[in-house]
Amino acid sequence: MKRITIALSFSAILAFEAQASTLEERVKALEEKNVVLTEEVLATQTSGFTAVDTEESYNGMGAAASKVYYSKNPLSIGGYGEMYYANPDNGDDFADVYRFVSYFGYKFSDNVILNAEIEYEHGANVDTGGEVVIEFMYLDFLYTDALNFRVGNVLVPMGQIGLRHEPTLFNTVQRPEVEKYLIPTTWGENGILAYGRFDSVGIEYTAGVINALNMNNSETDTAGKKWIRNGRQGATSEASFDPAFIGRVDYTGINGLKVGAAVYYGGGSNLKNDPQNDVSGLTTTMFDLHASYDNGPFSAYGLYTQTTLDGAEKISSSAVERGSGYYANVAYDLGDLAGLEYKVPLFAQYQNYNPVESTVDGLNEDKYQTEIVTLGLNFFPVDQAVLKADYAMKTVGGEDSNVFSLGLGFIF
Repeated sequence: MKRITIALSFSAILAFEAQASTLEERVKALEEKNVVLTEEVLATQTSGFTAVDTEESYNGMGAAASKVYYSKNPLSIGGYGEMYYANPDNGDDFADVYRFVSYFGYKFSDNVILNAEIEYEHGANVDTGGEVVIEFMYLDFLYTDALNFRVGNVLVPMGQIGLRHEPTLFNTVQRPEVEKYLIPTTWGENGILAYGRFDSVGIEYTAGVINALNMNNSETDTAGKKWIRNGRQGATSEASFDPAFIGRVDYTGINGLKVGAAVYYGGGSNLKNDPQNDVSGLTTTMFDLHASYDNGPFSAYGLYTQTTLDGAEKISSSAVERGSGYYANVAYDLGDLAGLEYKVPLFAQYQNYNPVESTVDGLNEDKYQTEIVTLGLNFFPVDQAVLKADYAMKTVGGEDSNVFSLGLGFIF
C-alpha cells in the first residue's frame, strides 16, 4: 500500500510539473500574441506606425533604420533629427537645424523588403546651403541568416558611424571628423551586397560591388581636405558607374564587444560621362580597423583608417596620394553610478588625422594635420532622445581653436 501511495504521489508531481510547464508556455504565447495585437491596433490607429526598439539593430544599422525588419506591420515609418548651437572662440556663435531624416520601409513579403532614407539638411533651404537627398534606397532579399542580398542605393559598410549615424548612437554633438573627411559618412552608392551572420562563431559579414569613388576631382588635384568626401557619387542623376569592391567582417562573439575590419578597392577616376578629363590607371584603396564595447555603464568605440590613391601623379604634380587617421571615444554613465533612471554618459574623445598626409610633390602635407580633444556630457530623458553638451579643443596645421556646442537628437 505504501508503494502504491508513493507511486501515485510521484505521478501527481509529474502531472503538476507538466501542467505548470504547459501553463508557462501558454502565458508566454499569450504575451507574444498581445504584442502582435498591440502593434496591429497601433497600425490601425496610426496608418502603420511601429514603435522603435532601441535595443534592435539589423545588419549593423541603427535602431530607427532597422524598424521595418522587426515590425509586424507591412508599412514602417521612422526617422531621426538633430540640431545644435555652436560658440567658437574664433567667430560668431550660430545655430543649425542640421538634419531631419525620414525612414520609409515596406514588407512586400517576409523575404522582400524595401528600406529608404530621405534627408533634409540645414532646413532644406537651397539658398543657405540646405538640400534634400536620398541617403539610401534598396530592396533586401532575405533567404537565411547566413546569406541575404541587398540591391539599390546602399549604405557603404565602412567605419563606425556609416551604418550607425543616428544621433543617439554617438556622444559628440558633431560626428567624428575622421568619419567625415577620411570615411565620407554618410556614404551611399549604387550597388549590390551579400551579407549574413554565423551566430555559432559570432561572425557577421558584408561583401559586394558598389559604384566607385571619383578621386579625379579638383580637391585631389589641389590637395584639399575634401578629396575623399567629394569623390562620392551617391544618388546623383545619371552618375557614371565603375564597379568597386567593398567587404566587411565583424566579430561579435563576446557580449557587448564588436571588433572588425572593412576594405574598399576600386578605380580612381569615375568619369565615363566625361572622357576628355578621364584618367586611366588610378586605383583607390581604403581600409579601416574598428572596435566598440557597450556593456553596463562603460562604453567605448573607435577606429583607424587609411586611404591611398595609386597613380595620383597622373592627375597633377600636387595631387594627394594618401590620408589617414584614428579616433577613440570612451564614456561612463553617471546615471548608473548615481542610481538614476536616466542615462547620463560623461565622455572624452580624441581624434588625430591628416586627410593630406602625402602628396606627389611633398608639399602641403602638414596643412591639414588635425588633433581634436572633446569632453562632454549627454542626458537621455528617454532612450529615443538625447541632449548633448561638449567642448572641443582643436589644432589644425599648428593653429588652435576651441568651440562649445549644445545639441539635441532623437529617433522615432
